[in-house]
Amino acid sequence: MAHDLSNHRKSYEKQELLEINCPENPIELFRNWFLSADNSEMVDEANAMTISSIGQDGFPKSRIVLLKKYTWEGFIFYTNYNSEKGKAIINNNHVCLSFFWSGLEQQIIIKGTANKLASNLSDGYFESRPDGSKLGAWASNQSEVVTSRKELDNNLTSYEAKFKNQEIPRPKHWGGFIVKPISIEFWQGRPNRMHDRIRYSLQKDFSWKLERLAP
Repeated sequence: MAHDLSNHRKSYEKQELLEINCPENPIELFRNWFLSADNSEMVDEANAMTISSIGQDGFPKSRIVLLKKYTWEGFIFYTNYNSEKGKAIINNNHVCLSFFWSGLEQQIIIKGTANKLASNLSDGYFESRPDGSKLGAWASNQSEVVTSRKELDNNLTSYEAKFKNQEIPRPKHWGGFIVKPISIEFWQGRPNRMHDRIRYSLQKDFSWKLERLAP
């Protein structure tokens, strides 16, 4: 079955991105764009981002995760370290994050290195989660084959009983990664596919080099 999408077109005309409006540090520009997206009625879950990693089978794989914090140092998310994603990152920590806010006609593409977050920081975030999410971290052997939905539900019921009326600790196999960027590209849609693309590249002296890319 074939479905021709060649006539699907959209003209991007909402905003522009000019060098004169770009700060020296890309994290500042990320913050401005993120706050705009987070406050926009045209964006649902502004912190939803795609993370791409190289699997142990040699293939790249992309999936959606939620950004939980960003700092001057990098971008933080949480996962099961024993999952396919977690194992891939531990084996090869070169990753790519991307945000796409279609309502604002904007993309941000971040290349960087991912490292495990300090245990105390993972503990602190885990403690802030609802009990249901805490139990889910225990009950799901993420990315493993399961026989049925019933197996998952039974696992959850088992941990509900195990931790009844007590604090739910963080599993040692669950925690955060921080992605420290080496390159951040900001993409703003423009008419006639003449989009604005501004790339920041980290230099040896930890300054950022700004360049415009052809669309």
